[in-house]
Amino acid sequence: MKKIYINDTNCVSPLGFNRNDNWKAIQNGETGIALVSGLGNLPDFYAATMEEIKLNKAFSDLQMEDKDYTRLEKMLFIALDSLVRTNGLRADTALIISTTKGNIEFLKSNQPLQADINILAEKIAKHYGFTTAPIIVSNACVSGVLALAVSKRLLQMDQFSDAYVLAGDVISEFVVSGFSSFQAMSHSACKPYDQNRTGVSLGEAAAAVYVSSVKGSRAIEILGEATIADANHISGPSRTGEGLYQSVLRAFLEAGIENQSVDMISAHGTATLFNDEMEAIALNRLGMQHIPLHSLKGYYGHTLGASGLLETVMAVEAMDADTLIVCKGFELSGTSEKLNITTKAAQRKIHRVLKTASGFGGTNSAIVLEKAY
Repeated sequence: MKKIYINDTNCVSPLGFNRNDNWKAIQNGETGIALVSGLGNLPDFYAATMEEIKLNKAFSDLQMEDKDYTRLEKMLFIALDSLVRTNGLRADTALIISTTKGNIEFLKSNQPLQADINILAEKIAKHYGFTTAPIIVSNACVSGVLALAVSKRLLQMDQFSDAYVLAGDVISEFVVSGFSSFQAMSHSACKPYDQNRTGVSLGEAAAAVYVSSVKGSRAIEILGEATIADANHISGPSRTGEGLYQSVLRAFLEAGIENQSVDMISAHGTATLFNDEMEAIALNRLGMQHIPLHSLKGYYGHTLGASGLLETVMAVEAMDADTLIVCKGFELSGTSEKLNITTKAAQRKIHRVLKTASGFGGTNSAIVLEKAY
């Protein structure tokens, strides 16, 4: 089977407007999470939001023609622009976009049809001159990881020569109301896997990855991937972790490696009671409880359809720097099964990484990355 590589990455978040600034912020232990007020009629809540002035400045630096783009569209353009300028486009280059809600704010406007995610995708494709039809991946919170997996599959099938995978979501009244209805919102900045965790902190971000069968100088091979629906519950994860267990198992099977042979796990870790418990059970069933693990939610909050791709971008940075990522917010173990949560930054050879994601509807994704340089 043809080998597929991640050759270039970028991201935009409250921690910075490129991957380097984001990586530095994580190394410094910074978080974008703060108390947010004034979103509709909602009470105050903790989230990581983009500063409007900084976002508009970063977007103006692209020197694009003046159009009335939404906040999400601006973030997506900023994340993607440098990658397209560096790597170019071919007649059969794919554009794959991951988002859970897109421009959902249009539903409350006098232009509700503009909320169609395809319209957002067409704006981006038209601006850069993609000649292939954009592909949308929207499958709850595994969307970012799944979009990357879809790019691998399509390139291996020779459907495209290369692909840009783009992911983004913003905080909206709809999303916050939804998580609040589940009583899943944290009373402070979230604390993944911690004994005192009280729920999720939301976030907003965008990320972009360039994928090709040609190995670049900083290439990361996508060794294997799998997505499994556990058919357990519309919002609750399997109590046995079956979906995550099966997705990781099958990703390893495709990669042709043993469970024990990864150096770091970039886990989902939303800091809800049920999600973190499910992950701990699944990883113990896999015999992976000793492998260094982190969640990035303490830095970014849960960025929904962007999370899997954003966290992959930071995993690539960790591989490049051979540095474990600290699980911000974690202090005391709060799951029934123990995990090797990273609490101190440490230099360690990171050759291979497992990235996981889980989402509503019982969906679970896993992808195995390996340094190819």
